[in-house]
Amino acid sequence: MSGNSDIRPGDARCPGISVQDLLDDDSRPVPDYLTTESYFFLGDKDIAFSRYTSPDYFRRELEQLWPKVWQWACREEHIPETGDYVVYDVGPYSILVVRAEDGGIRAFRNACTHRGTKLRPSYSSGSIEHIRCPYHGWTFNLDGDLASFPCEWDFPHVDPKDYALGAVQVDTWGGFVFINMDPDAPPLREYMAPLPEHVDSAVFANRYVAIHVQKELDCNWKIASEAFLEAYHVMETHSQLMRTNGDANTQYDFYGDNVNRLINVAGSPSAFLQEPMTEQEILDCFLIGDRSDVGEKLLVPEGGTARKVMAQFYRDMVAKRGGTDLSRVSDSEIVDSIAYFVFPNQQFFSGISFPIVYRFRPLGMQHDKSLFDLIILKQRPLDGSPVEPAEPVRLKPEESYTIVPGMDPYVGHVYDQDTGNMEAAQEGAMTSGRAGATLGNYQEIRIRHMHRTLEKYVRD
Repeated sequence: MSGNSDIRPGDARCPGISVQDLLDDDSRPVPDYLTTESYFFLGDKDIAFSRYTSPDYFRRELEQLWPKVWQWACREEHIPETGDYVVYDVGPYSILVVRAEDGGIRAFRNACTHRGTKLRPSYSSGSIEHIRCPYHGWTFNLDGDLASFPCEWDFPHVDPKDYALGAVQVDTWGGFVFINMDPDAPPLREYMAPLPEHVDSAVFANRYVAIHVQKELDCNWKIASEAFLEAYHVMETHSQLMRTNGDANTQYDFYGDNVNRLINVAGSPSAFLQEPMTEQEILDCFLIGDRSDVGEKLLVPEGGTARKVMAQFYRDMVAKRGGTDLSRVSDSEIVDSIAYFVFPNQQFFSGISFPIVYRFRPLGMQHDKSLFDLIILKQRPLDGSPVEPAEPVRLKPEESYTIVPGMDPYVGHVYDQDTGNMEAAQEGAMTSGRAGATLGNYQEIRIRHMHRTLEKYVRD
């Protein structure tokens, strides 16, 4: 079916209630960063399938993209004490992140300056007094300086000050530790703008890793990431969510080269849902899953909405526990999925009731294998006591999220639905016979925006 020729490309929207309509009806003032839209038409050219299927394109990404972008490597609570470390791996690159003796955080290329041996195993973490090469015993302090090495008499040509570990840029935001291998890269906050201006870093910094799942996927890392950049798939992939999810009415925005956003409203049925629903029925569907904290049945008062009831319930629950005062925080900031993508591979969901974070990266050196990190954050103890972040649970492609300890089975099933599409998308790209993927002008704009930035690093 062809579109209305009187509407300019990119101007068409799904009929029905919009995100901005719902924000206008919020029980609290909504901040400007949510009420201000940032979209314009970026063209409708197909995205070449070779970007997903070509080993050569993947090789160029490894050379031209990954060493030049900011990406989070771990959380600060992973390395709270001197000598604590985490190894972050992406493609052929391995970065050692460590808490130094002065309390600061350092990041180094995970390779000895003697003969290049990897210093700590990939994906490992732990605590060390110094950084020691397992091959010949060259030893570095936690600032990366070469401290000692056996048989110094045989290396008169080695000046220790020239053999420090290869440092990479490191910075923090929201409790996350970011690295960048490019010494000339812009500062992190400039790279992430306007996310730090839109969302208080405390939204993430005051949380800790409660669940961490690493799912191996049989697809290119971009196919995995793009599955979460649009809500267009909800009506087919997650039809059970249509009663409480305004899928096709999701708002999409993008900013500069590196950041884009979606606002996917909760407690508002899909425009494609055929059955009429009362606000009470919407609320009841909203409460499917692990809602043991709800207690007695919540009721929507006359003239009220499911969204407002859920937002107020959360405000009351946090207040009862002595948490942050949410009395002036809008319903949208509490219950909606407000997801910020930071190029090339990370997504931060800032909704207060369920802050989650995604990360996607190549798995090893194969163009059709990737690793999806799903992190679920929970509020830190109010008394300031330390917390132990959850250890990553590694899943094979065929394994279900529902087997992860602590995972709500309903939520796990939703992620199974998402990742279940990805291998088929990879295989379809190989056999399509077409040159590329066709995108919607509005609902898939975040994918196009990502690829527009990708083109500035890697050419087809």
